[in-house]
Amino acid sequence: MSALTFHLADADATADLGALLGRSLPAGSVIFLTGNLGSGKTTLVQGLGRELGITDAIASPTFTLINEYLEGRLPLYHLDLYRLDPAEVQALNLESYWEGQEQPLGIVAIEWAERLAIRPDAYLEIHLTMTANGQRQAEIAAIGKAANWLEAIATSKT
Repeated sequence: MSALTFHLADADATADLGALLGRSLPAGSVIFLTGNLGSGKTTLVQGLGRELGITDAIASPTFTLINEYLEGRLPLYHLDLYRLDPAEVQALNLESYWEGQEQPLGIVAIEWAERLAIRPDAYLEIHLTMTANGQRQAEIAAIGKAANWLEAIATSKT
């Protein structure tokens, strides 16, 4: 299995997909979130955080770049690269988040991940789109050894 597709009726369904990820993914998981503005990237991360037991409000870190939520079952690192060019992204040394160099391993969710030049060996790429009828669709692809994570998601889904 190399990809999954989810049809999401509304924002609640998008958050529920995030919750499914929170139940399924291990520490060290990295999620690349791509899609247009308003496609549900932050909503998905909010559901993920809720499932991890994070009680702080989760908002897009567009201006802060990185929000760290450490009080849940696993740490959640929420990054937003929208306002950065690739050279600025590289200077942030973001690989320390998925390598566990400076903070405990958790789940790393990166909005606008296409701006990232250095990538982990394994990650999920979730592409969110709006459909013609106002619903959303999420396509989840596994890169590298993340195929195991995809299998866990598919198993939890049923």
